[in-house]
Amino acid sequence: MDAIRVRGGKPLRGKVRISGAKNAALPILCATLLSDGESRLRNVPKLRDIDTTAALLRFLGRDVQVDAPEVTVAAGSTVKPEAPYELVKQMRASVLVLGPLVARFGRAKVSLPGGCAIGARPIDQHLKGLQAMGCKITLERGYVIAEGPGGGGRLRGAEVMFDVPTVTGTENLMMAAALASGRTTLVNCAREPEVEELGRILNKMGAVVDGAGTDVMHIKGADRGELAPFDHAIIPDRIEAGTYMAAIAASGGDAIVEGVELDDLEAVMVKLRQAGVEVTSEGQNVRIRREGPLRPINITTAPHPGFPTDMQAQMLALMCLAKGESVITETIFENRLMHVPELQRMGASCVIRGNTAVVQGVDKLYGASVMATDLRASASLIIAGLAADEETEVRRVYHLDRGYERIEEKLIGLGADVARVKGADA
Repeated sequence: MDAIRVRGGKPLRGKVRISGAKNAALPILCATLLSDGESRLRNVPKLRDIDTTAALLRFLGRDVQVDAPEVTVAAGSTVKPEAPYELVKQMRASVLVLGPLVARFGRAKVSLPGGCAIGARPIDQHLKGLQAMGCKITLERGYVIAEGPGGGGRLRGAEVMFDVPTVTGTENLMMAAALASGRTTLVNCAREPEVEELGRILNKMGAVVDGAGTDVMHIKGADRGELAPFDHAIIPDRIEAGTYMAAIAASGGDAIVEGVELDDLEAVMVKLRQAGVEVTSEGQNVRIRREGPLRPINITTAPHPGFPTDMQAQMLALMCLAKGESVITETIFENRLMHVPELQRMGASCVIRGNTAVVQGVDKLYGASVMATDLRASASLIIAGLAADEETEVRRVYHLDRGYERIEEKLIGLGADVARVKGADA
């Protein structure tokens, strides 16, 4: 497996441009199953998760051409509405084919999902919503088998209240409702920008989606049996942007992050400012500058517009250098503090108490050999390495390739001393 070597101590300077949002691209690619025309998605990042989704769509019978930053999807061979374990286990977002498959073809067989080992992340809310729309749901040997009304008929509009906000659950039911008869109302929806982006796509395709990005959404399904194709450039990746902002701050740098939807990053920018980081914005660019010491802050993750769980690890790494005690509480996933023992290997003073990490800032971090446990933990260890004395080797960085496009190149462009080590031992 590859590793990333980081020699710290160099303040990051210059400019870095943010890629398209992975978490917006994945559901939009799945939405192409609702149409037989050729759809074109632009500003797509070159990532392993994109390749995995393309492979899954091809297995399902789609003709997919990936030429990042563009992906085209059109009807290919006869659709086989079955998503096998071998593909779905690689990425949790693969479950997003369930809604469009059963809506378009009346039946779907989809393996229970995999992905990062950061928590249980059940799909009960997806299944509850599909059942309300007339689906018969069967669980069989690790697969979800969904059939439309009467053994494969058209889904019916329904009112669904999520017990908890769920991003993929909201997205799956949005796509299912886009071809259901009548009107569907979704209550207690996820409000993330990526959900709002999917709503824009479904409107372009001919459904009527009202309220995407709010907690109540109304969707009127298209009258015909399929939706129209689309041409769309996806939004910038807010988590990639936040990650570089934290990295610049940790290094004591002064750099510009280009191509950012600032409204989507408000919670992150507020916390950076509280920590003593200078954050100034102009248009779609934001300048991050830190000269003085970092101040401790408290963070509690929450669904959007609260502080994103996908930025918790990066900010925790930053707080390892603050002058005082920070308290970081994770409320979304129960196993999302696995980066803490690795940061301790680098000299961090951090104690886990249930779902909370109490961090006492230290004067210095020190390079060490550490192991990434998930996608955002990988980024947090690189951030720590950029601020540390001596050399850090972050192992098992295949996680990074799922969510950060050309991370070594972008960091080198900011003046970092980083390199990928091919074939490092696990």
